[in-house]
Amino acid sequence: MRGGTSRALVFHARDLPAGRDGWAPLFCGALGSPDPGERQLDGLGGGISSLSKVAIVGSPSVADADVDYTFAQVSVSGTNVSYRGNCGNISAAIGPFAVDEGLVPARDGEALVRIHNTNTGKMIHARFGVVGGKAQVSGDFSLQGVAGTGAPIFLDFIEPGGAATGRLLPTGSAQEVLDVPGVGAVAVSLVDAANPTVFVAAESLGLGGDEAPAAIGAAPGLLTRLDALRVAAAVAMGVAGDEREAREEVPNLPLVALLSTSQGIEADITVRMISAGQPHRATPLTAAMCVAVAARIPDTLVARIMGDGVGAGDPVRIAHPTGILPVEAVLSVRNGQPHAERATVIRTARRLMEGRVLVPVR
Repeated sequence: MRGGTSRALVFHARDLPAGRDGWAPLFCGALGSPDPGERQLDGLGGGISSLSKVAIVGSPSVADADVDYTFAQVSVSGTNVSYRGNCGNISAAIGPFAVDEGLVPARDGEALVRIHNTNTGKMIHARFGVVGGKAQVSGDFSLQGVAGTGAPIFLDFIEPGGAATGRLLPTGSAQEVLDVPGVGAVAVSLVDAANPTVFVAAESLGLGGDEAPAAIGAAPGLLTRLDALRVAAAVAMGVAGDEREAREEVPNLPLVALLSTSQGIEADITVRMISAGQPHRATPLTAAMCVAVAARIPDTLVARIMGDGVGAGDPVRIAHPTGILPVEAVLSVRNGQPHAERATVIRTARRLMEGRVLVPVR
């Protein structure tokens, strides 16, 4: 299924081995990993991180959910399969899948599917149209980064703070200075909402902030420096216990966000995202939600770069390489600390095929 601006193979949990240890060879074989050429030519992946994903859907394990959903990020060039963190875009496909597969009964009209994401322990409420007993696909909602139009899917991420670390501000501060090998001292904001993200001003790395993804990928040594920043942030946030774990076991977290001003376009902030070592052509949805949440927290780099241009009830308009993404975020104060109540986005999704995938025996 396509969900938002990503694509994943979606499996019923009942069709997989009972133990998660048996999943990785199946997922890698199905998608075509490892592929040193980064094409995944011998599988169903697309050679980039946003097209090398898996979702597993099954019966709920908590009382207030309709389904459990587990997300897996599969390395393109290697064999690492990470279950740390969620994918917001693929989350958009889970409600329609659950209805179409009969996991959740739904009448024509608007369906509500309550999704328990096992990666983060967080709840997602998906609202979308149902026609003829199936999730509505056709519509006039245009999602930038996806050709054509589709039926809107409204996603409410409930209390997204602390998705990976248990704390919205893992270090307790809105801003930190990290000493990054090969980079030096860099001012950052470390925020964990929907997915942990390290925010850095693009100018701190000698960038303008509006570079195309291909230019970021081609800049000599830049991705290496950005990964060094990610590794330092992972340890500082508690995502990983040390640099080895951050490099080998959690290569996709935290996400790295390069920030700059709106640069004269109809947006509130410009963002370039790095995920799983690759520049993203469209901002990962969880990262976009983290941007919107961070924008509401005083003294974060996001809030400082944006200034006072966004009202309390207005969405944050995020400029990224394929357009502008509006994200709503509602925050409150609990015990003197910021608390993320919810983040809301609109996506589309579509079932692309159904059947069997042949996995080589290795």
